[in-house]
Amino acid sequence: MHRAFRGVWLGRRPYEPVLALQRRLNDARASGSIGDTVLFLEHAPVVTLGRRADPSHVLIGLEGLRARGWDCVQTDRGGDVTLHAPGQLVSYPIVDLAPDRCDVRRYVRGLAETMRRVAARHGVAAGEVPGLVGLWVDRASPSRFPADGQGVDLVKIGAIGVRISHWVTMHGFALNLSLGSEVFEVIVPCGITGRGVSSIRELTGHDPSTKEEAAAAFAAFGEVFEGRAVELEDWSDKEIEDLV
Repeated sequence: MHRAFRGVWLGRRPYEPVLALQRRLNDARASGSIGDTVLFLEHAPVVTLGRRADPSHVLIGLEGLRARGWDCVQTDRGGDVTLHAPGQLVSYPIVDLAPDRCDVRRYVRGLAETMRRVAARHGVAAGEVPGLVGLWVDRASPSRFPADGQGVDLVKIGAIGVRISHWVTMHGFALNLSLGSEVFEVIVPCGITGRGVSSIRELTGHDPSTKEEAAAAFAAFGEVFEGRAVELEDWSDKEIEDLV
């Protein structure tokens, strides 16, 4: 089945209005009034809690986040605690997986592969690690990822958390481009202890443009999900409440 994907660049946005937009788009996609749509953006600093999140994984507590001017939002995605901030490419595909892609694991692998292709543009070899969700790099050898996923110093550069209802998707992935790993010290990222977090800038010295990488990610998404990715529309100057 050949698909057509509509891509949208939202610029930098706070989390909750985009969550509300996702829900509107999800309803519209489920009803068939819109086609498959993939959102790309940066978020203002926010910590989000998935359905199975342990609140103790917010290490500085809600008051500590508020003191920094950060939001903390409970969401309906899977997973534990994660963090979004400028310098991170976030993507929210609103896609109907029916009838030919009704496989959650395949979908999650596709999101990881999309991020992997973006990282490869900068000479970073990334991959999946057995038993752990997301995209990983061996910091001891960023240009080579072990085939068995067992590196010397594995660090996460991409997080994945999704919600799928009646095979229509919400939420998605977050790829660390240029933000510093120190921002993650306020949480236990995705509830995984003993593993670090890094970014393309920390691994290579490159300073990727989030908007440019959004275009690359949209093209990669189209290839991975065997569809046609049309031009990425720029909605960064639009009021999000007016968007459908």
